[in-house]
Amino acid sequence: MQLYNTLSAEERAELIDQAGKQRLTLSFYAYAKIENPQQFRDDLFIAWNKLDALGRTYVAKEGINAQMSVPAENFEAFRETLEAYDFMKNIRLNVAVEHDDHSFLKLTVKVRDKIVADGLNDETFDVTNIGVHLKANEFNQILDDPNTIVVDFRNHYESEIGHFKGAITPDVETFRESLPIINEQLKDFKEDKNLVMYCTGGIRCEKASAYFKHQGFKNVFQLEGGIINYAKQIKEENLESKFIGKNFVFDHRLGERITNDIVSQCHQCGKPCDNHTNCENDGCHLLFIQCEECKIAMENCCSTECLDTIHLPLVEQVKLRRGIQVGNKVFRKGKSEKLLFKHSGELSDKPLAVANNSVDIRQKIKTKKVLIGKVEHYYAKAQVGLFIIENKELTIGDKILISGPTTGNEELILEKMFVNGIESTKAKLGDKVTFEIPFRVRLSDTLFKIIS
Repeated sequence: MQLYNTLSAEERAELIDQAGKQRLTLSFYAYAKIENPQQFRDDLFIAWNKLDALGRTYVAKEGINAQMSVPAENFEAFRETLEAYDFMKNIRLNVAVEHDDHSFLKLTVKVRDKIVADGLNDETFDVTNIGVHLKANEFNQILDDPNTIVVDFRNHYESEIGHFKGAITPDVETFRESLPIINEQLKDFKEDKNLVMYCTGGIRCEKASAYFKHQGFKNVFQLEGGIINYAKQIKEENLESKFIGKNFVFDHRLGERITNDIVSQCHQCGKPCDNHTNCENDGCHLLFIQCEECKIAMENCCSTECLDTIHLPLVEQVKLRRGIQVGNKVFRKGKSEKLLFKHSGELSDKPLAVANNSVDIRQKIKTKKVLIGKVEHYYAKAQVGLFIIENKELTIGDKILISGPTTGNEELILEKMFVNGIESTKAKLGDKVTFEIPFRVRLSDTLFKIIS
């Protein structure tokens, strides 16, 4: 009985590319009373693994929260695995506006104390006593009502790149922080105001709506299906978008464009930008906004200190991190004194720039490629990469692709290489190959040969 992943992310990506079939990125949640979360977790893993479903899912005694990548041909079968449970009958699946076949490359299903950490310890709080759900058109209408207060229940790094016009956007790093802040801020409006809330897919504002009803607010509403479902509905129904900018998402894309408005700035130079980067330094991994020019100049780093660090030998980098909790295990998203344009004022409803129209990823022509090997080392001063050949052969004149979560997808023609230290025209399984590369590569990157 398989209850864990047997393939690495790189191996899974190669299988997805070879299959050449469309995958759908989707999310869903459901609050319910689950008696045995561990057994529930195991049953889901077995069922989803058979369908080649990938993603990140949390289950708890209070319900389920999932972000998934599912083969389009298995979509209905996947739905059936959910509707086998009474509390997920007719469940809404929020399908992304943009799709990326590599949005998730592993299947992770974890048991947690709660599916949304709220910091609450109140046995009288009923999470199922929720506010009124509003569809996109209804949500637009209530926003026009001067008696409405709208609140964004996402974190600061999410609302910074996109939000609903006129929304209260708490400067918080966790959902649990926002509840007491908003409760105190709106305590005088419990009886006479429409309290309207939203989040990414609905799960946080659904719990928030129940919380504020519990606190005595009379008129509580929430955006059904969150921003993801709103974006889908306004497109299908040709409605005005009152959301401006990007919707932050928690897969490797880090953002899904809703409108072409750019409402945030590069945290390093102040240029209009809404693309997030994780700092390249493994001892940092700070999540921040970085434009393409700064990305190149700073090599995906948030500061000159991190830039200097990534150029040190790997052994020295490990020594520097020893005994220190690395950045991706603490909440420092966009919070650093090194980021000069992070604290540039209140979030604006006025766009700073207009983004170029992006190509729908579903309509891109797939590149056929075969996995050749992986990065072993990168010599920054010489701009030379060292690769281990793990599959097939590599020959001078081959068109190659180097791919990774930070590097992206970079193509070039192999004009000269050294095989096991000697200049050669061909490399085979097990060989160590070095050649010049006009960009930085990382240990997580893989080497492909493009065959068409």
